[in-house]
Amino acid sequence: MSNKPENTPMMTQYLKIKAEHPEQLLFYRMGDFYELFFDDAKKASQLLNISLTARGKANGDPIPMAGVPYHAAENYLAKLVKMGLSVAICEQVGDPATSKGPVDRKVVRILTPGTITDEALLDERSESVLAAVCASKKKRHSANSVNSGENNTSHTFGIAYIELASGRFNFLDCQSEQALQANLARIKPTELLYPEGASFVHLLNNINGKRKRPEWEFDHQTAISKLNQQFDTHNLDGFGINTKAVGIRSAGCVLQYINETQRTSLVHISAIHQESLTDSLLMDAATQQNLELTRTLSGSTQHTLLAAIDHTSTNMGSRLLQRYLHRPTTSHHEIAHRHSLINSLLGEDLEEFQDVLKQIGDVERILARVALRSARPRDFARLSIALSSLPNLQHLLQGLVTDSVSHLPDGHSKDDSGEASNQHIKLYKTHISEYPQLALLLEQAIIDNPPVVLRDGGVIRPGFNEELDHLRDLADGATDYLHQLEARERERTGISTLKVNYNKVHGFYIEVSRANSAQVPADYIRRQTLKNNERYIIPELKDHEDKVLTSQSRALALEKRLYEDLFDVIIPQLSSLLNSAAHIAKLDVMTNFAHCANSLHLYQPELVKENTLSYNNGRHLVVEKVMQAPFIANPIYMDNKRRMLMVTGPNMGGKSTYMRQTALIVILAYIGCFVPATEAKIGPIDQIFTRIGAADDLASGRSTFMVEMTETANIMHNATSNSLVLMDEIGRGTSTFDGLSLAWACAQELAEKTKSFTLFATHYFELTELAELFSTVENVHVTALEYGEDIKFMHTIEQGAASGSFGIQVAKLAGVPKAVIDLAKQKLEQLEDNEPLSSPKRPKKKQAKNSSEADANRQLSILLDEPHWLETALTALDLDSLSPRESQAMLYQLKARLNEDK
Repeated sequence: MSNKPENTPMMTQYLKIKAEHPEQLLFYRMGDFYELFFDDAKKASQLLNISLTARGKANGDPIPMAGVPYHAAENYLAKLVKMGLSVAICEQVGDPATSKGPVDRKVVRILTPGTITDEALLDERSESVLAAVCASKKKRHSANSVNSGENNTSHTFGIAYIELASGRFNFLDCQSEQALQANLARIKPTELLYPEGASFVHLLNNINGKRKRPEWEFDHQTAISKLNQQFDTHNLDGFGINTKAVGIRSAGCVLQYINETQRTSLVHISAIHQESLTDSLLMDAATQQNLELTRTLSGSTQHTLLAAIDHTSTNMGSRLLQRYLHRPTTSHHEIAHRHSLINSLLGEDLEEFQDVLKQIGDVERILARVALRSARPRDFARLSIALSSLPNLQHLLQGLVTDSVSHLPDGHSKDDSGEASNQHIKLYKTHISEYPQLALLLEQAIIDNPPVVLRDGGVIRPGFNEELDHLRDLADGATDYLHQLEARERERTGISTLKVNYNKVHGFYIEVSRANSAQVPADYIRRQTLKNNERYIIPELKDHEDKVLTSQSRALALEKRLYEDLFDVIIPQLSSLLNSAAHIAKLDVMTNFAHCANSLHLYQPELVKENTLSYNNGRHLVVEKVMQAPFIANPIYMDNKRRMLMVTGPNMGGKSTYMRQTALIVILAYIGCFVPATEAKIGPIDQIFTRIGAADDLASGRSTFMVEMTETANIMHNATSNSLVLMDEIGRGTSTFDGLSLAWACAQELAEKTKSFTLFATHYFELTELAELFSTVENVHVTALEYGEDIKFMHTIEQGAASGSFGIQVAKLAGVPKAVIDLAKQKLEQLEDNEPLSSPKRPKKKQAKNSSEADANRQLSILLDEPHWLETALTALDLDSLSPRESQAMLYQLKARLNEDK
């Protein structure tokens, strides 16, 4: 016979459930706590900073245990999910009163980073996306790859992704590694599934929350079957998708994973959409990062384009705006629709629209929780307010008339197509429905400020259900009865301190102090003995107790049934409600665009079919917002005869700002927003590429220069004549001659063969010679004004090449020690005279950098030595004969002399 101690029935139950969920932390419900045991307890104790205790023994050793209160579990779950962990929630599903042995328990759902819908666990303005990716090999037929000896096998990658909190379900195919990484950077999955044994895992290094899944979950036929089962269809033809696409396999895996984790019907996932790469303005991963659309390079959401233009009234509107930014449309029809609506809104009281939209709130996520039957009481209360606000929104839409465009602020374009504008408004009126019966039901059913959870009741409004009101009256009457009984018993016994009370453990009781125990009547039955008091029960009080407790439990059970009935009423209308929510979110974005047009002084761009990219008075919204000084606006003009601008000038002079603002203006135009530039005319742009900044990719073993060359190679391979390319300081990560050669070769390739719209910023002044070789290349520079040995940045774009890099002056501004600056000047002179740097120190040359400054210095040198030098100098100056540059140089010298006299 074995002396090995056996596990308790409860622990046996726990171990069985835990064996089914080895990868998740198991939150095992015990009364008012979720408990964790063994390694889960140790891990949770460290991660959540909760106490590690013990309960019983297993194999003779204490069982580690840690727990969190049921009512506070959300805070702990949020922390774990943010860490990328998944948690299995195990609830009591049996009745403790009828259970023999441990109460039946089962895992009711699994929380993972990509499948959360709980309000407390979600970032309200960001999407939580679950994605899956797989690959299918295909053969290359290019003769070049065969002749060059390259591997002639490539992959088509299939991506499927879903936001469970809204029900949006999309998939697409990517024909290259760059396209895969670009789309993953756009989608930003919170959790990513991929097949075991996948050969492309190295492409996913920058993605958090990766999970291996069995290869059978990516089986094509299994995926088709799962999708048909979800949508209750015989085939997927009705969705207009290519069922042979690789992305279908990933869609099957996504659906399998959601079913496994949610363990409930997914009625809000009613369709799947196949994305096309030809209907949007494409940006690779580096471009999305470098342009800082929604996050800066450091990961902050401040100082981004989104932060500058996001004044949406609802969280669902903000999330839609982010999707627009990462996937701008190339449909001129859709952009014209958005412009038309913005123009209509500009003539209206935008605050009135925004106030109504704020009342509607984030109905998209509320409806998703309704679909999953996990909506909380406050979700229903908010849904009630939202539905009650829809008539007001419809009234405002009805008031939108085309002639409101006549009230546009100066500088804004008028929409010539009034009828088209009205049609767009009618489209919103049609798709945003009203639900008067449902709004009335929720208003009557749910109290105004319900508790967070239904657990203790008090959610259903009095008057909604007669039976519930009756049961509540029975329970509420307990207090009056107790007062009456207490007064009667005090009179009967003569004990003035006698009390009648209730607690959850012992129920109702009569409490008498030990000092008065001799006066206790014979019909009192002792219930509990305390240190100084005795507690009793009498038959009358026991009968009342049974009646009250029964009514309380019956009231709570009825309230829960009535609450569940609300789901049954709403879910059949879910498709229409979600469609209304989608159009409300879009209306929110359009209202936001109108607000931005007013507050940020934006203008309607013209999208044309001709190959052109031009604007006047262009601004960078983000830089403008953080600057204290006025932003210097600049123009651009590019067409078939002017395809490349070679941009030179000093560091900090504004080259990168000018380049980035051009890309951001194009993106804003393609999302249907007005732009920070006047007279903007933008032709077809298919992709935006950037090669900006410098950073190591140590995780992949790539140096700064390797990252630079990898991004450059992507541009060289994929840019077209309709692409916008921003190249900033190519070749700086290697030796001067290597870097110059690479920069020249790249610029010539783009100018001569690719013929993209290209802004090429460089400190290699040799590249300005390309303008003499190619008629489509033109030199421009950001201006800077020298005075003495100092420099003033003017931030203005002018024609021609810069006169120098001004690197030493910039170093001086940055605070580099004077001795280092002086030595740098000496070495620069030696290099300019082709002398070796090892030559001995030579005397510094003092001469003006140009004739204009020399003339100004000569005029002032005499005047500044006279007694009343400032008055004399100003009187002697012939301002009409001086150029602006000469005038400014003199002012700086006068200011410097004043400072010396102080």
